[in-house]
Amino acid sequence: MENALARQGDQSEGVDTDDLLIRLRQIVGPQGLLTGDDVRSRPNQSWGQGSCPARAIVRPASTQEVSEVMRLCHELRQSVVPWGGLTGLVDGISCSEDDVVLSVERMNAIEHVDAEAGVLTAQSGAVLETVQTAAEAEGWLFAVDLGARGSANIGGLISTNAGGNGVIRYGMMREQVLGLEVVLADGTVISSMNEMLKNNTGYDLKQWFIGSEGTLGIVTRTVLRLRPLPRAVQTGFVALNSFADVVRLLKRLGTDLEGRLSAFEVMWRNHYHFLTEESGKHQAVVSAQYPYYVLLESSGADAVAEEERFMELLGALMEEGTVADAVVCQTSQQAKNLWAMRDDVETLMQATAPPAVFDISLPIREMEGYIDRLEVTLAEQFPGIRLLVFGHLGDGNLHLGIGPAHDRHAVEALVYEGLEAAGGSVSAEHGIGLEKRAFLKHSRSPAELALMRSIKDALDPSGILNPGKIFS
Repeated sequence: MENALARQGDQSEGVDTDDLLIRLRQIVGPQGLLTGDDVRSRPNQSWGQGSCPARAIVRPASTQEVSEVMRLCHELRQSVVPWGGLTGLVDGISCSEDDVVLSVERMNAIEHVDAEAGVLTAQSGAVLETVQTAAEAEGWLFAVDLGARGSANIGGLISTNAGGNGVIRYGMMREQVLGLEVVLADGTVISSMNEMLKNNTGYDLKQWFIGSEGTLGIVTRTVLRLRPLPRAVQTGFVALNSFADVVRLLKRLGTDLEGRLSAFEVMWRNHYHFLTEESGKHQAVVSAQYPYYVLLESSGADAVAEEERFMELLGALMEEGTVADAVVCQTSQQAKNLWAMRDDVETLMQATAPPAVFDISLPIREMEGYIDRLEVTLAEQFPGIRLLVFGHLGDGNLHLGIGPAHDRHAVEALVYEGLEAAGGSVSAEHGIGLEKRAFLKHSRSPAELALMRSIKDALDPSGILNPGKIFS
């Protein structure tokens, strides 16, 4: 990674740092510019690792300031690495000593909530949990949710097209975005703050920037779609005897709950057994001897009717043998405990240290065979290595924790090469950044990569926006 970062900074080597800092400070003011130890105290890799080596961290307070900063950097051919809440997991924030970081942390306002239409307007630095709270206060739900809700911000979620726990019902971040305001590499402001669900007026420009990881433009403001706030949520945890039963359960719930299924989180036995029996961090709610477990959630408007429907369906599934064992949460605290187990990535990281953590997707029909083959291959090539598997599954997304991964690149090659044969993706919801750049070829054809490069060249001809990310 160091060599790649060194190469990406070449274009900025001729920029005079003192002059650059003076001109940046004139745009954003003293409070908007960090240098020296204030920069080095920030991370440079995922999981809060490393020390940021950038020339400076510039913190604009408005779209206009972002525009002026980018106009200056475009003039000087100064590379810029956009930062959000620093919760990404693919080294999309990494930079070199020749880069300038642009952080939207000061642009964190909730500008407006339309309580009639279910629309929320926010600046890109607004924290996810703050957006969720603002929506709930008006009787609405902002449907994207993930473990880093207290620090991830909206701009970062848009730039990576984040997924999370509710994708099976509400879709990914892309489905929540109605409009965007974006600053291009040359400082041009594209303001398309559309509030309508339907707007077929030519190219849907916002889609170019959703999931582009800050390589095409910097999101400064957004219009978000809200959903009706469920009055009743049912949470259950079930054990199953086979992967075929997992698939059967998913189909039955999707049909019989009539669209109310809002979470379907699967744990392989290796994951559940480790969290409950080996680590002791979480209490086992059913026996840890079954091969598969699913954390279920359904939501609706009528608490009594939803509970009856949920209980009846689980009872029928147990009678017919699809579900081997089940518990239904009677309190919100019990549900929180189950979700805390599902979200406990820190314990997983400790168990596999040094870890290799993967976010992949593949057709559901391919999952069981893929995991079985991977487990055998890992055991043959790396005796003593551990594989922990969990994920959303209903949306095709699995997470893998593998370790100790002393030869990380070799482990990555095994994981990603098997995915290509299964028609899968090397990244389901975390993006590419630097970490997965070398493996993008397993999920994208040469023609697709060429088109992606042409879009990058068109919007950022000097290559100053988050250089080196996604592709060289």
